Amino acid sequence: MTLPDDFITQAKATMGDELWTLLAQGLCSEAPVSIRLNPWKCREGMWTAVDATDCVAWCSSGYYLNSRPNFTFDPMLHAGMYYVQEASSMFLDLVLRQYVTGGAVRMLDMCAAPGGKSTVARAALPAGSLLVSNEPMRTRAQILAENIQKFGHPDVIVTNNYPQEISRSGLMFDIILTDVPCSGEGMFRKDPVAINEWSPQNVEKCRRLQREIVAEAWQCLRPGGLLVYSTCTFNTKEDEDNVSYICKELGAEVLPVDIDGDWKITGSLLNGFDKPVYRFLPGLTRGEGLFMAVLRKTDDGATEQGRPKTKKQKNGRERGKKQSTAKPDKGWLTSPDDYEITENGDTFTAIPKAWKDVYDLASRLLKVLSAGVELGEIKGKDIVPAHALALSTAFNAQAFPSVSLNYAQAISYLRKEAVTLPPDTPRGYVVMTYQNVPLGFMKNIGNRANNLYPAEWKIKSTHIPEGKNNVIIKN
Repeated sequence: MTLPDDFITQAKATMGDELWTLLAQGLCSEAPVSIRLNPWKCREGMWTAVDATDCVAWCSSGYYLNSRPNFTFDPMLHAGMYYVQEASSMFLDLVLRQYVTGGAVRMLDMCAAPGGKSTVARAALPAGSLLVSNEPMRTRAQILAENIQKFGHPDVIVTNNYPQEISRSGLMFDIILTDVPCSGEGMFRKDPVAINEWSPQNVEKCRRLQREIVAEAWQCLRPGGLLVYSTCTFNTKEDEDNVSYICKELGAEVLPVDIDGDWKITGSLLNGFDKPVYRFLPGLTRGEGLFMAVLRKTDDGATEQGRPKTKKQKNGRERGKKQSTAKPDKGWLTSPDDYEITENGDTFTAIPKAWKDVYDLASRLLKVLSAGVELGEIKGKDIVPAHALALSTAFNAQAFPSVSLNYAQAISYLRKEAVTLPPDTPRGYVVMTYQNVPLGFMKNIGNRANNLYPAEWKIKSTHIPEGKNNVIIKN
Protein backbone atom coordinates (compact mmCIF):
# COMPACT_ATOMS: atom_id res chain seq x y z
CA MET A 1 0.00 0.00 0.00
CA THR A 2 1.45 3.36 -1.06
CA LEU A 3 0.09 6.19 1.09
CA PRO A 4 0.28 9.90 0.16
CA ASP A 5 3.38 11.58 1.54
CA ASP A 6 1.33 14.46 2.98
CA PHE A 7 -0.89 12.00 4.81
CA ILE A 8 2.11 10.21 6.33
CA THR A 9 3.65 13.51 7.47
CA GLN A 10 0.36 14.68 8.95
CA ALA A 11 -0.38 11.37 10.69
CA LYS A 12 3.12 11.08 12.21
CA ALA A 13 2.91 14.62 13.56
CA THR A 14 -0.50 13.93 15.10
CA MET A 15 0.04 10.42 16.45
CA GLY A 16 3.72 10.21 17.25
CA ASP A 17 6.06 7.50 16.00
CA GLU A 18 4.78 4.62 18.12
CA LEU A 19 1.08 5.02 17.30
CA TRP A 20 1.86 5.76 13.65
CA THR A 21 3.87 2.54 13.37
CA LEU A 22 0.94 0.52 14.72
CA LEU A 23 -1.45 2.22 12.28
CA ALA A 24 0.88 1.72 9.31
CA GLN A 25 1.18 -1.97 10.13
CA GLY A 26 -2.58 -2.23 10.55
CA LEU A 27 -3.27 -0.60 7.21
CA CYS A 28 -1.04 -3.20 5.52
CA SER A 29 -2.73 -6.13 7.26
CA GLU A 30 -5.87 -7.97 6.18
CA ALA A 31 -9.10 -6.32 7.24
CA PRO A 32 -11.27 -8.29 9.66
CA VAL A 33 -14.61 -9.57 8.36
CA SER A 34 -17.68 -9.01 10.50
CA ILE A 35 -21.45 -9.26 10.34
CA ARG A 36 -24.30 -8.14 12.57
CA LEU A 37 -27.40 -10.26 13.05
CA ASN A 38 -30.80 -8.61 12.66
CA PRO A 39 -32.31 -9.03 16.15
CA TRP A 40 -35.85 -8.57 14.84
CA LYS A 41 -35.47 -11.60 12.56
CA CYS A 42 -32.77 -13.64 14.34
CA ARG A 43 -34.23 -14.18 17.77
CA GLU A 44 -31.60 -14.47 20.48
CA GLY A 45 -30.01 -17.93 20.57
CA MET A 46 -31.87 -19.20 17.50
CA TRP A 47 -29.24 -18.45 14.84
CA THR A 48 -25.48 -18.88 14.74
CA ALA A 49 -22.81 -17.39 12.48
CA VAL A 50 -21.18 -20.46 10.90
CA ASP A 51 -17.59 -19.24 10.72
CA ALA A 52 -17.57 -16.87 13.69
CA THR A 53 -14.47 -16.49 15.86
CA ASP A 54 -16.02 -14.33 18.58
CA CYS A 55 -18.46 -11.48 19.23
CA VAL A 56 -17.79 -7.83 18.62
CA ALA A 57 -17.13 -6.57 22.14
CA TRP A 58 -19.19 -3.36 21.86
CA CYS A 59 -22.17 -4.91 20.02
CA SER A 60 -23.67 -8.21 21.18
CA SER A 61 -25.23 -8.96 17.78
CA GLY A 62 -21.93 -8.48 15.93
CA TYR A 63 -19.58 -11.32 15.02
CA TYR A 64 -16.13 -11.61 13.50
CA LEU A 65 -15.72 -14.28 10.81
CA ASN A 66 -12.60 -16.33 10.10
CA SER A 67 -12.75 -15.52 6.39
CA ARG A 68 -14.81 -13.60 3.87
CA PRO A 69 -17.50 -15.83 2.36
CA ASN A 70 -19.28 -15.11 -0.90
CA PHE A 71 -22.08 -13.15 0.78
CA THR A 72 -23.93 -12.60 -2.50
CA PHE A 73 -24.83 -16.28 -2.64
CA ASP A 74 -26.31 -16.54 0.83
CA PRO A 75 -30.12 -16.25 0.65
CA MET A 76 -30.20 -15.08 4.27
CA LEU A 77 -28.37 -11.89 3.34
CA HIS A 78 -31.07 -11.06 0.79
CA ALA A 79 -33.75 -11.87 3.37
CA GLY A 80 -32.29 -9.28 5.75
CA MET A 81 -31.32 -11.78 8.43
CA TYR A 82 -27.93 -10.10 8.88
CA TYR A 83 -25.93 -7.14 7.63
CA VAL A 84 -22.29 -7.19 6.52
CA GLN A 85 -20.70 -4.36 8.47
CA GLU A 86 -17.22 -3.54 9.69
CA ALA A 87 -17.01 -3.83 13.47
CA SER A 88 -15.99 -0.27 14.41
CA SER A 89 -19.27 1.13 13.02
CA MET A 90 -21.19 -1.09 15.43
CA PHE A 91 -19.94 1.15 18.28
CA LEU A 92 -23.13 3.17 17.76
CA ASP A 93 -25.04 0.29 19.35
CA LEU A 94 -23.19 0.81 22.65
CA VAL A 95 -23.68 4.58 22.52
CA LEU A 96 -27.44 4.39 22.03
CA ARG A 97 -27.98 1.66 24.60
CA GLN A 98 -26.11 3.74 27.19
CA TYR A 99 -27.89 7.04 26.58
CA VAL A 100 -31.33 6.13 25.22
CA THR A 101 -32.91 4.16 28.04
CA GLY A 102 -36.35 5.69 28.47
CA GLY A 103 -39.43 5.56 26.27
CA ALA A 104 -39.89 5.97 22.55
CA VAL A 105 -37.81 8.64 20.79
CA ARG A 106 -37.45 10.14 17.34
CA MET A 107 -34.06 9.82 15.66
CA LEU A 108 -32.62 11.16 12.41
CA ASP A 109 -29.72 9.61 10.54
CA MET A 110 -28.77 12.57 8.34
CA CYS A 111 -26.31 10.91 5.91
CA ALA A 112 -27.40 7.30 6.15
CA ALA A 113 -26.42 5.35 3.01
CA PRO A 114 -25.80 2.49 2.64
CA GLY A 115 -27.72 1.88 5.88
CA GLY A 116 -25.37 0.07 8.25
CA LYS A 117 -25.55 2.59 11.09
CA SER A 118 -29.29 3.11 10.52
CA THR A 119 -29.95 -0.58 11.07
CA VAL A 120 -27.68 -0.50 14.14
CA ALA A 121 -29.70 2.42 15.47
CA ARG A 122 -33.10 0.90 14.79
CA ALA A 123 -32.05 -2.27 16.63
CA ALA A 124 -30.83 -0.30 19.66
CA LEU A 125 -33.67 2.23 20.01
CA PRO A 126 -36.52 1.60 22.49
CA ALA A 127 -39.72 0.02 21.24
CA GLY A 128 -42.05 2.47 19.53
CA SER A 129 -39.24 4.80 18.46
CA LEU A 130 -39.18 6.28 14.96
CA LEU A 131 -36.06 6.48 12.81
CA VAL A 132 -35.88 8.83 9.84
CA SER A 133 -33.07 7.56 7.63
CA ASN A 134 -32.00 10.19 5.11
CA GLU A 135 -29.51 10.21 2.25
CA PRO A 136 -28.97 13.34 0.09
CA MET A 137 -27.54 11.55 -2.97
CA ARG A 138 -30.26 9.92 -5.09
CA THR A 139 -28.40 6.80 -6.22
CA ARG A 140 -27.15 6.13 -2.70
CA ALA A 141 -30.63 6.78 -1.32
CA GLN A 142 -32.01 3.94 -3.44
CA ILE A 143 -29.43 1.58 -1.93
CA LEU A 144 -30.38 2.84 1.53
CA ALA A 145 -34.08 2.18 0.89
CA GLU A 146 -33.27 -1.36 -0.27
CA ASN A 147 -31.23 -2.16 2.84
CA ILE A 148 -33.83 -0.66 5.17
CA GLN A 149 -36.58 -2.71 3.52
CA LYS A 150 -34.48 -5.86 3.88
CA PHE A 151 -33.95 -5.06 7.57
CA GLY A 152 -37.73 -5.06 7.77
CA HIS A 153 -38.55 -2.87 10.77
CA PRO A 154 -41.77 -0.88 10.16
CA ASP A 155 -40.83 2.14 12.29
CA VAL A 156 -38.54 3.74 9.71
CA ILE A 157 -39.02 6.50 7.13
CA VAL A 158 -36.43 6.72 4.33
CA THR A 159 -35.98 10.14 2.74
CA ASN A 160 -33.83 11.61 -0.04
CA ASN A 161 -33.16 15.23 0.93
CA TYR A 162 -30.34 17.67 1.53
CA PRO A 163 -29.73 18.70 5.17
CA GLN A 164 -31.13 22.19 4.48
CA GLU A 165 -34.43 20.67 3.38
CA ILE A 166 -34.62 18.58 6.54
CA SER A 167 -33.92 21.59 8.78
CA ARG A 168 -36.58 23.68 6.98
CA SER A 169 -39.23 20.98 7.32
CA GLY A 170 -39.97 21.72 10.97
CA LEU A 171 -39.37 18.10 12.01
CA MET A 172 -37.63 17.81 15.38
CA PHE A 173 -35.65 14.91 16.80
CA ASP A 174 -34.37 13.63 20.14
CA ILE A 175 -31.27 12.07 18.58
CA ILE A 176 -29.41 12.89 15.38
CA LEU A 177 -26.58 10.91 13.86
CA THR A 178 -24.31 12.90 11.56
CA ASP A 179 -22.04 10.29 10.00
CA VAL A 180 -20.64 12.97 7.76
CA PRO A 181 -18.84 12.67 4.40
CA CYS A 182 -15.11 12.76 5.08
CA SER A 183 -11.67 12.32 3.53
CA GLY A 184 -11.94 8.58 4.08
CA GLU A 185 -8.59 7.88 5.73
CA GLY A 186 -10.18 5.07 7.74
CA MET A 187 -11.10 3.31 4.49
CA PHE A 188 -7.57 3.18 3.03
CA ARG A 189 -7.23 -0.52 3.82
CA LYS A 190 -10.50 -1.44 2.09
CA ASP A 191 -10.77 1.11 -0.69
CA PRO A 192 -7.78 2.11 -2.90
CA VAL A 193 -9.92 4.88 -4.42
CA ALA A 194 -9.93 6.60 -1.03
CA ILE A 195 -6.13 6.76 -1.17
CA ASN A 196 -6.12 8.24 -4.66
CA GLU A 197 -8.69 10.89 -3.74
CA TRP A 198 -6.96 12.03 -0.54
CA SER A 199 -5.31 15.43 -0.39
CA PRO A 200 -4.86 18.20 2.21
CA GLN A 201 -7.24 20.29 0.13
CA ASN A 202 -9.91 17.59 0.31
CA VAL A 203 -9.47 17.37 4.09
CA GLU A 204 -10.17 21.08 4.36
CA LYS A 205 -13.13 20.83 1.97
CA CYS A 206 -14.60 18.00 4.05
CA ARG A 207 -14.06 19.93 7.29
CA ARG A 208 -16.13 22.84 6.01
CA LEU A 209 -18.88 20.59 4.59
CA GLN A 210 -19.10 18.70 7.89
CA ARG A 211 -19.70 21.92 9.80
CA GLU A 212 -22.43 22.92 7.37
CA ILE A 213 -24.19 19.58 7.80
CA VAL A 214 -23.96 19.69 11.60
CA ALA A 215 -25.25 23.27 11.68
CA GLU A 216 -28.33 22.20 9.72
CA ALA A 217 -28.80 19.12 11.91
CA TRP A 218 -28.58 21.30 15.02
CA GLN A 219 -31.73 23.14 13.93
CA CYS A 220 -33.64 19.84 14.04
CA LEU A 221 -32.35 18.73 17.46
CA ARG A 222 -34.48 19.30 20.52
CA PRO A 223 -32.88 21.04 23.52
CA GLY A 224 -31.24 18.33 25.62
CA GLY A 225 -31.09 16.03 22.61
CA LEU A 226 -28.12 13.94 21.53
CA LEU A 227 -25.95 14.51 18.48
CA VAL A 228 -23.66 11.64 17.51
CA TYR A 229 -20.85 12.95 15.31
CA SER A 230 -18.78 10.42 13.40
CA THR A 231 -16.30 10.16 10.55
CA CYS A 232 -14.21 7.39 9.03
CA THR A 233 -11.04 9.45 9.12
CA PHE A 234 -8.09 9.94 11.48
CA ASN A 235 -7.07 13.61 11.25
CA THR A 236 -7.96 16.08 13.99
CA LYS A 237 -9.22 18.75 11.57
CA GLU A 238 -12.28 16.68 10.68
CA ASP A 239 -12.55 15.18 14.15
CA GLU A 240 -11.54 17.08 17.31
CA ASP A 241 -11.58 20.50 15.61
CA ASN A 242 -15.18 19.96 14.55
CA VAL A 243 -16.21 18.72 17.98
CA SER A 244 -14.73 21.93 19.42
CA TYR A 245 -16.71 23.92 16.85
CA ILE A 246 -19.94 22.20 17.88
CA CYS A 247 -19.28 22.92 21.54
CA LYS A 248 -18.25 26.56 21.16
CA GLU A 249 -20.41 27.76 18.30
CA LEU A 250 -23.58 25.68 18.67
CA GLY A 251 -23.71 24.98 22.39
CA ALA A 252 -22.95 21.38 23.34
CA GLU A 253 -21.34 19.27 26.01
CA VAL A 254 -19.39 16.13 25.14
CA LEU A 255 -20.55 12.96 26.89
CA PRO A 256 -18.43 9.94 27.89
CA VAL A 257 -19.13 6.39 26.72
CA ASP A 258 -18.41 3.41 28.96
CA ILE A 259 -15.64 1.42 27.26
CA ASP A 260 -13.20 -1.32 28.21
CA GLY A 261 -9.47 -0.69 28.01
CA ASP A 262 -9.02 -4.08 26.37
CA TRP A 263 -10.79 -2.74 23.28
CA LYS A 264 -7.82 -0.41 22.65
CA ILE A 265 -9.92 2.52 21.53
CA THR A 266 -7.84 5.69 21.24
CA GLY A 267 -8.95 9.04 22.65
CA SER A 268 -8.07 12.54 21.56
CA LEU A 269 -4.94 13.12 19.47
CA LEU A 270 -5.17 16.92 19.66
CA ASN A 271 -3.00 18.71 22.20
CA GLY A 272 -5.12 20.61 24.71
CA PHE A 273 -8.31 18.79 23.78
CA ASP A 274 -9.35 16.73 26.81
CA LYS A 275 -12.96 15.83 25.99
CA PRO A 276 -14.00 12.16 25.61
CA VAL A 277 -13.87 11.07 21.98
CA TYR A 278 -13.41 7.60 20.51
CA ARG A 279 -11.03 6.74 17.67
CA PHE A 280 -10.67 3.26 16.19
CA LEU A 281 -7.28 2.64 14.57
CA PRO A 282 -6.52 -0.44 12.42
CA GLY A 283 -3.57 -2.22 13.97
CA LEU A 284 -4.78 -1.29 17.44
CA THR A 285 -8.53 -1.86 17.47
CA ARG A 286 -10.16 -4.73 15.61
CA GLY A 287 -11.98 -2.88 12.86
CA GLU A 288 -11.64 -0.11 10.33
CA GLY A 289 -10.92 3.54 11.04
CA LEU A 290 -13.70 5.40 12.87
CA PHE A 291 -14.05 8.53 14.99
CA MET A 292 -17.10 9.15 17.15
CA ALA A 293 -18.18 11.75 19.70
CA VAL A 294 -21.47 12.04 21.61
CA LEU A 295 -22.75 15.54 22.33
CA ARG A 296 -25.75 16.90 24.19
CA LYS A 297 -27.47 20.10 23.10
CA THR A 298 -27.25 22.45 26.06
CA ASP A 299 -29.20 25.39 24.63
CA ASP A 300 -32.61 25.31 26.29
CA GLY A 301 -33.95 28.18 24.22
CA ALA A 302 -36.34 27.89 21.30
CA THR A 303 -34.74 26.48 18.17
CA GLU A 304 -35.04 28.89 15.27
CA GLN A 305 -36.67 27.19 12.32
CA GLY A 306 -36.81 28.28 8.72
CA ARG A 307 -40.22 28.61 7.16
CA PRO A 308 -41.29 25.18 5.87
CA LYS A 309 -41.86 25.00 2.17
CA THR A 310 -45.21 23.58 1.24
CA LYS A 311 -46.07 21.33 -1.62
CA LYS A 312 -48.94 19.06 -2.38
CA GLN A 313 -48.61 15.45 -1.46
CA LYS A 314 -48.50 13.40 -4.62
CA ASN A 315 -51.29 10.97 -4.13
CA GLY A 316 -53.77 9.58 -6.57
CA ARG A 317 -56.69 11.78 -5.51
CA GLU A 318 -54.79 15.06 -5.85
CA ARG A 319 -53.58 14.08 -9.32
CA GLY A 320 -57.15 13.48 -10.36
CA LYS A 321 -56.65 9.74 -10.52
CA LYS A 322 -59.75 7.72 -9.81
CA GLN A 323 -59.34 5.80 -6.59
CA SER A 324 -59.34 2.06 -7.04
CA THR A 325 -61.97 -0.12 -5.42
CA ALA A 326 -59.31 -2.79 -4.86
CA LYS A 327 -57.85 -2.72 -1.37
CA PRO A 328 -55.08 -4.74 0.28
CA ASP A 329 -56.06 -7.21 2.97
CA LYS A 330 -55.14 -5.87 6.42
CA GLY A 331 -54.70 -9.49 7.40
CA TRP A 332 -51.36 -9.31 5.55
CA LEU A 333 -50.05 -7.68 8.76
CA THR A 334 -49.61 -9.34 12.13
CA SER A 335 -51.14 -6.41 14.08
CA PRO A 336 -53.34 -4.64 11.53
CA ASP A 337 -55.06 -2.38 14.05
CA ASP A 338 -51.75 -0.64 14.74
CA TYR A 339 -51.59 0.71 11.17
CA GLU A 340 -53.40 3.14 8.93
CA ILE A 341 -53.48 2.27 5.23
CA THR A 342 -52.53 5.12 2.90
CA GLU A 343 -52.88 5.18 -0.87
CA ASN A 344 -50.32 7.09 -2.89
CA GLY A 345 -51.07 6.76 -6.58
CA ASP A 346 -51.24 3.02 -7.25
CA THR A 347 -49.31 2.04 -4.10
CA PHE A 348 -50.71 1.09 -0.70
CA THR A 349 -48.62 1.56 2.45
CA ALA A 350 -49.32 0.69 6.08
CA ILE A 351 -48.18 3.51 8.35
CA PRO A 352 -47.99 2.91 12.12
CA LYS A 353 -50.64 5.07 13.77
CA ALA A 354 -48.18 6.10 16.48
CA TRP A 355 -46.28 8.38 14.07
CA LYS A 356 -48.74 8.95 11.25
CA ASP A 357 -48.57 12.71 11.92
CA VAL A 358 -44.81 12.69 11.30
CA TYR A 359 -45.29 10.74 8.08
CA ASP A 360 -47.94 13.19 6.88
CA LEU A 361 -45.60 16.14 7.44
CA ALA A 362 -42.62 14.38 5.89
CA SER A 363 -44.56 13.28 2.83
CA ARG A 364 -45.71 16.87 2.21
CA LEU A 365 -42.37 18.58 2.70
CA LEU A 366 -39.74 15.94 1.93
CA LYS A 367 -39.04 13.28 -0.64
CA VAL A 368 -40.07 10.04 1.03
CA LEU A 369 -38.76 6.86 -0.61
CA SER A 370 -40.27 4.36 1.80
CA ALA A 371 -42.07 4.30 5.12
CA GLY A 372 -43.81 1.80 7.34
CA VAL A 373 -44.74 -1.31 5.36
CA GLU A 374 -45.35 -1.13 1.63
CA LEU A 375 -48.28 -3.48 1.05
CA GLY A 376 -48.74 -3.63 -2.69
CA GLU A 377 -49.45 -1.97 -5.99
CA ILE A 378 -52.57 -1.89 -8.13
CA LYS A 379 -52.16 -3.53 -11.51
CA GLY A 380 -55.40 -3.80 -13.43
CA LYS A 381 -58.01 -5.21 -11.08
CA ASP A 382 -55.39 -6.87 -8.92
CA ILE A 383 -53.15 -5.79 -6.06
CA VAL A 384 -49.64 -7.20 -6.39
CA PRO A 385 -48.12 -7.65 -2.92
CA ALA A 386 -44.93 -5.65 -2.45
CA HIS A 387 -41.60 -7.35 -2.04
CA ALA A 388 -41.01 -5.17 1.04
CA LEU A 389 -44.08 -6.76 2.63
CA ALA A 390 -42.50 -10.22 2.51
CA LEU A 391 -39.35 -8.88 4.20
CA SER A 392 -41.13 -6.88 6.88
CA THR A 393 -41.16 -8.05 10.49
CA ALA A 394 -44.83 -7.02 10.49
CA PHE A 395 -45.67 -9.50 7.69
CA ASN A 396 -48.24 -12.19 8.46
CA ALA A 397 -46.79 -15.05 6.41
CA GLN A 398 -49.89 -17.13 7.11
CA ALA A 399 -51.92 -14.83 4.87
CA PHE A 400 -50.43 -16.46 1.74
CA PRO A 401 -49.63 -20.01 0.69
CA SER A 402 -45.91 -20.72 0.84
CA VAL A 403 -43.39 -22.87 -1.00
CA SER A 404 -40.13 -23.95 0.61
CA LEU A 405 -37.12 -23.70 -1.71
CA ASN A 406 -33.89 -25.65 -1.51
CA TYR A 407 -30.61 -23.79 -1.88
CA ALA A 408 -30.34 -24.10 -5.68
CA GLN A 409 -33.96 -23.00 -6.11
CA ALA A 410 -33.45 -20.06 -3.76
CA ILE A 411 -30.49 -18.82 -5.79
CA SER A 412 -32.51 -19.17 -8.99
CA TYR A 413 -35.33 -17.20 -7.42
CA LEU A 414 -32.91 -14.44 -6.30
CA ARG A 415 -31.60 -14.28 -9.87
CA LYS A 416 -35.20 -13.70 -10.97
CA GLU A 417 -35.14 -16.91 -12.97
CA ALA A 418 -38.03 -19.27 -13.54
CA VAL A 419 -38.71 -21.56 -10.58
CA THR A 420 -40.96 -24.61 -10.96
CA LEU A 421 -43.56 -24.78 -8.21
CA PRO A 422 -44.98 -28.04 -6.81
CA PRO A 423 -48.07 -29.18 -8.77
CA ASP A 424 -50.37 -28.74 -5.77
CA THR A 425 -49.42 -25.08 -5.26
CA PRO A 426 -52.56 -22.90 -5.12
CA ARG A 427 -53.01 -20.33 -7.84
CA GLY A 428 -52.33 -16.72 -7.02
CA TYR A 429 -49.63 -15.09 -4.95
CA VAL A 430 -47.29 -17.42 -3.11
CA VAL A 431 -44.51 -16.69 -0.60
CA MET A 432 -41.14 -18.23 -1.41
CA THR A 433 -39.22 -19.28 1.70
CA TYR A 434 -35.77 -20.66 2.44
CA GLN A 435 -35.33 -22.38 5.80
CA ASN A 436 -38.76 -20.98 6.73
CA VAL A 437 -37.57 -17.41 6.06
CA PRO A 438 -39.54 -15.38 3.46
CA LEU A 439 -37.58 -14.33 0.38
CA GLY A 440 -40.41 -12.78 -1.67
CA PHE A 441 -43.40 -13.55 -3.87
CA MET A 442 -44.25 -15.45 -7.02
CA LYS A 443 -47.58 -15.56 -8.84
CA ASN A 444 -48.76 -19.02 -9.79
CA ILE A 445 -50.96 -18.81 -12.91
CA GLY A 446 -51.26 -22.55 -13.45
CA ASN A 447 -49.10 -23.50 -16.42
CA ARG A 448 -46.25 -21.33 -15.12
CA ALA A 449 -45.31 -18.98 -12.32
CA ASN A 450 -44.09 -15.39 -12.53
CA ASN A 451 -41.07 -14.51 -10.43
CA LEU A 452 -41.85 -11.20 -8.71
CA TYR A 453 -38.41 -10.60 -7.22
CA PRO A 454 -37.38 -6.94 -7.88
CA ALA A 455 -35.26 -6.78 -11.04
CA GLU A 456 -32.99 -4.11 -9.54
CA TRP A 457 -32.21 -6.34 -6.55
CA LYS A 458 -31.51 -9.59 -8.36
CA ILE A 459 -28.21 -11.48 -8.24
CA LYS A 460 -26.59 -10.53 -11.54
CA SER A 461 -23.73 -13.03 -11.47
CA THR A 462 -24.23 -16.19 -13.52
CA HIS A 463 -21.54 -17.92 -11.47
CA ILE A 464 -22.72 -21.13 -9.82
CA PRO A 465 -21.17 -21.21 -6.32
CA GLU A 466 -19.90 -24.37 -4.73
CA GLY A 467 -21.68 -25.59 -1.60
CA LYS A 468 -24.49 -23.75 0.14
CA ASN A 469 -22.55 -20.65 1.20
CA ASN A 470 -24.65 -20.32 4.35
CA VAL A 471 -23.18 -17.62 6.59
CA ILE A 472 -25.69 -18.21 9.41
CA ILE A 473 -27.60 -21.34 10.37
CA LYS A 474 -30.55 -22.04 12.62
CA ASN A 475 -29.73 -23.75 15.91
